[in-house]
Amino acid sequence: MGHVLRLALMLILLSIVHPSSSSYDFEHCKNSVKQWASSSLHSDTKDGHILKDLLFFLHVPRTGGRTYFHCFLKKLYSSALECPRSYDKLRFNPHKPGCRLLVTHDDYSMMSKLPTEKTSVVTILRNPIERVFSAYEFSIEVAARFLVHPNLTSVLKMSSRIRSKNGGISTLEIWPWKYLVPWMREDLFTRRDERKRRGPHHAYGNDSYDMEEIVMPLHEYINHPVAMDIVHNGATFQVAGLTNNSNIREAHELRQCVITHEILGKYVLEVAKKRLDDMLYVGITEDHRESATMFANVVGAQVISQLMASTVNNNNNNNNNNNNTSEQGPSVSDSTNDTSDDQGNSSSTVEEQSESMTVGKLMKTYETCISSLRSSQSQRRIASLKRISPANFTKEARRNVPDTLLKEIISLNSLDMELYKYAKEIFQKQHQIMKLQDSVSSVTPEKWHYMMFNNIDSTWTVAYFLGFMFLIFLICFYKSAKRRISKVKV
Repeated sequence: MGHVLRLALMLILLSIVHPSSSSYDFEHCKNSVKQWASSSLHSDTKDGHILKDLLFFLHVPRTGGRTYFHCFLKKLYSSALECPRSYDKLRFNPHKPGCRLLVTHDDYSMMSKLPTEKTSVVTILRNPIERVFSAYEFSIEVAARFLVHPNLTSVLKMSSRIRSKNGGISTLEIWPWKYLVPWMREDLFTRRDERKRRGPHHAYGNDSYDMEEIVMPLHEYINHPVAMDIVHNGATFQVAGLTNNSNIREAHELRQCVITHEILGKYVLEVAKKRLDDMLYVGITEDHRESATMFANVVGAQVISQLMASTVNNNNNNNNNNNNTSEQGPSVSDSTNDTSDDQGNSSSTVEEQSESMTVGKLMKTYETCISSLRSSQSQRRIASLKRISPANFTKEARRNVPDTLLKEIISLNSLDMELYKYAKEIFQKQHQIMKLQDSVSSVTPEKWHYMMFNNIDSTWTVAYFLGFMFLIFLICFYKSAKRRISKVKV
């Protein structure tokens, strides 16, 4: 019965991924996508570069976001300030008193459940080629952990027992791994059973990405309907809010329209670019050091300032409450003991974190944390990949992948390639602004007076500096005006 049920589910999935051509007529698709894009482009976000009450970390899978969550955000926000189960499941209601941090693989449509005017969004993007490789490798790595079991039936029984026993959340319940890992897991068991049936085999080849007796070859993976629907152009669909876990009712139809008619992708791309423009921070995985430094200075500094201000307000409110309760008598103070204890614990934790933390300390803490995190992740990866030896995914093995396959990945991820390029432009602008701010903040009033009145060369330097800042302002103004014109055209 279990196999019949799985087969039925797979057929349903294939029918969703491969709908009939009449369902996605070009004119119908064009009108639907354009209408959605137009409404999305006009939902402007004001003051996107200023931290608001709620920070939404839109975590694109395999971009290094887990590192930022553990080594940056959890050092800034106490657990009391995290939205419930914010890193685990998509479909949940994040409303909670004092909720300040939401970290999830959810797509941008999550904003429909959030107070938009009080929410800041941050994200990180990665080179689409590397992200496809990483998604492929991680799916297999997690799936390989189950090969300690004799068969797939044993795995399913064990998984259900563990889930009912501890009620915890596993990788199999997090998007997109709840789709990709079971797919790879079943494939690994099927290939292992086939090897056992055929008997010993000693010539698997040297290409870990094309070792079909052991794992699904990369060229087969990237052309599979599941990868087409979830992996390719995944960053663009996630930032646009059109993944297969979207909160938008028509997301599936819109996504399939774009997959069926590639020319319509330009409308989704425009929306995704607009979303990036409105974000507080956009990081780049490949520019790791610069991205981390910018995150600490752009996001971290504002979080520290915000929490410190919140602590001052809480202290003032507590003082006022203490004065009121002392005037009212013992019966009122007795009735508030339970709640005041909880609030005192959470506020003291926030106070301790915010008052002791600085941007410099945050970066030092990050460096220590990331070293430890990478070490544990590496050990777990090595242990997992031993179960599919001789297949072994390394940087050296990636370099041996044929150019034809790389070009195919680029073609399948054309929207992500364009969005990644745009994100790098945003990142470079943010980086330049940060450097200018550092230059200005490093000049004390005494130095400024000396430069202006005692050193002619330095005066010219200041003049050039001010001229450069004015030039940047003009460029930003031109870009902004150009985007407004493009919106009107759309």
